[in-house]
Amino acid sequence: MGNLRTAAMLMMTAAAMSLTACAASAKNESGAPEKESSELTESKVQQDTAPAETEVTPKVTSFKAPEEYGKVIALTFDDGPDSVSTNMILDIFEENGAKASFFLIGDNINDSTADTVKREAELGFEINSHSRTHSYMNKMTADEIKAEMDYTDEKISELTGTVPRFFRPPYIAVNDTMYETIDKPFINGLGCNDWNKSVSAEKIAESVLAQAEDGAIILLHDGGRNTRTAEALKTIVPELQAQGYELVTVSELFHAKGIEPQEDGILYSRAEQDTAY
Repeated sequence: MGNLRTAAMLMMTAAAMSLTACAASAKNESGAPEKESSELTESKVQQDTAPAETEVTPKVTSFKAPEEYGKVIALTFDDGPDSVSTNMILDIFEENGAKASFFLIGDNINDSTADTVKREAELGFEINSHSRTHSYMNKMTADEIKAEMDYTDEKISELTGTVPRFFRPPYIAVNDTMYETIDKPFINGLGCNDWNKSVSAEKIAESVLAQAEDGAIILLHDGGRNTRTAEALKTIVPELQAQGYELVTVSELFHAKGIEPQEDGILYSRAEQDTAY
């Protein structure tokens, strides 16, 4: 069974490296069965509370009952925080009454970006991990992987008082050692290579809207002073809302679909997914 999963992950990694500017993960045709969990309650907050002292009070968000949701979609952002582009993105979501999730790189959390991280928490956005150094973690030992995760978790906890619930692997490269070492669900997403500076804001918007579907996770980037994505969101966010979507965090997406995400063997691009990718 381990050999089959390893083979699947190697195939997935190769596919991820060859994505075109508007490539998406393979669609799960079957959907995932709903799973019963005592943790799936109407008032479940987006992140686990950490016992750390903090200067900011994270906004506690109560969720509706799953049957009260219509179409939901989760827009997610990698490689931040960035003191300019991340705040531009936060402005757009705040103006439109929408929510998003941010996957932070630990080494990007410093004195110049600390206030941005605190603002994410204060506004009720979900803050997750994207490793410390954005290296190929599938080439690391278990101890090296743990060090990457612990550093970023601690930096986020120090600023927000919360511990990230989800993890997005750098380069979407994974292996068995990572799944065995990291006790968080792994998140992928439907993306458009918006990290590539040759992809315009217009193309980013077109691709996101073309891939939008109920229960989807969209992969975007706020790091590296990515103002193109911020500009694209001026079209994306109101248009998705006009199409009847509620823009939610990754935690709320799973809650709305009645799914308790697994921590082993799945890279989620959709909430209702039970295949490796």
